[in-house]
Amino acid sequence: MATTAQVDGVPPTENTSSTSSTNSPWAHKYRGATVEDLDPPPALSSKPTDSISTALMNAYERDYTHLTVVSEDTRAILGYLNIPRLKTLLNDGKAHDSDFVEKAMQKFRRRGNVYKVITMDTPLEELEEFFDGGPDGKSKQDFAVVTDWSRRFVLGVATKGDLEEFVKKRPA
Repeated sequence: MATTAQVDGVPPTENTSSTSSTNSPWAHKYRGATVEDLDPPPALSSKPTDSISTALMNAYERDYTHLTVVSEDTRAILGYLNIPRLKTLLNDGKAHDSDFVEKAMQKFRRRGNVYKVITMDTPLEELEEFFDGGPDGKSKQDFAVVTDWSRRFVLGVATKGDLEEFVKKRPA
């Protein structure tokens, strides 16, 4: 069975198939759809040594709210930049355009944590549950990093907004 992991303080959960019923008002509209059906845009990654201004420009050009941060050497995912949070840090003077991304990024806590694996095959009910904090309702998430099963490659990023747009466009 695949396992799940804690992302920046999110408690670990087991990755189980979404066969249980959900309280989602949208569940009837998913009709077997998976993350792949959201057609998530490719992930845009920054390196820890990129400048914050470069990362912001890249995010604005693509209208992204989250950027993954990957190692320059191994391309392993290290964390992410939450653009709204980054704007607050800049406005408060806690970060500057010329600073490196590593100063403002939120790191994934790896030691002793297991991460929820979100792949292109993950059912949308599971993705919604992930956004809403999992089975226990704790630690809601703004986005999901979509990877392959081995978590070696970041394939994209999905947001709750992507899920909402999918439901709006899906015929009844």
